[in-house]
Amino acid sequence: MNDRPVRLIAADSYWIGSFEAMASPCELFMEVDDEAQAKRLLNIAAHEAWRIESKFSRYLNDNPVHLINNSGGKPVEVDEEVAQLLDFARFCWQLSDGLFDITSGVLRRIWCFDGGNQLPSPQQVEQILPLVGWHKLTWARPCLTLPKGMEIDFGGIGKEYAVDRTLQLLQQQTDRALLINYGGDICTGGIRLTNQPWSVGIENPSHPDTPKGVLKISRGALATSGDTRRYLLHNGKRYGHLLNPKTGWPIDASLRSATVAAATCTEAGLLATLALLQGPEAEAFLQIQSVQYWLTP
Repeated sequence: MNDRPVRLIAADSYWIGSFEAMASPCELFMEVDDEAQAKRLLNIAAHEAWRIESKFSRYLNDNPVHLINNSGGKPVEVDEEVAQLLDFARFCWQLSDGLFDITSGVLRRIWCFDGGNQLPSPQQVEQILPLVGWHKLTWARPCLTLPKGMEIDFGGIGKEYAVDRTLQLLQQQTDRALLINYGGDICTGGIRLTNQPWSVGIENPSHPDTPKGVLKISRGALATSGDTRRYLLHNGKRYGHLLNPKTGWPIDASLRSATVAAATCTEAGLLATLALLQGPEAEAFLQIQSVQYWLTP
């Protein structure tokens, strides 16, 4: 887990560190004085991202998620960090009226959003739906009981959580300006020496390598949800990766992406995802939340 490379380069008035984690490029912008401090902060960030990836990835077989998903219907006692994420997952499920559901990850067995053109059959969807539904598990801190065959998947909240956790750790080390960008999930801390905001590009779903605009951010966080890289095309119709856990089929979204600004990356990511899950009511949902947002049809 800890032998992946980190890279550090000097910019005009700050340092840029980078590494790979959670299947995403990760960047850390640090307005600190010297290379040694920048290296120390970069190593803290990378090791925390790798720790969270290792602990919550569904692809590993020696972490709490694997233990829960292979519990065979028996209760599993979890630690405080896992418990906090389960509490948050329950909150997301309640807030979304069941549309945000960490048990819906099993649908990946029949859906592959790799840009291809294969749809599962209605029969395949019906067969797997009994394994989806937060209401079917029992969460009584600190024990989680998952019916046999069901799974949990923190992929929908893990990266945003890692961004916020990284900022918390780094702010214990410095009060200088920071910007953390893990695969487009962003948060900032400190005040820049120049008093100028950071410039952040907004992804253009139609041309991912060319931003459709630039945002100026001085504090807080940004997160984007969309179908730029995870989709399939079938008979000329584009299907995004956000699935309705009640039906097993992709949300019939009228938007390609939603970017939301909030106090934390976890909050921004949740609202961006929940907005797209609302389908045609996405903008009305965000207006009620009283946050800044940018939508791409």
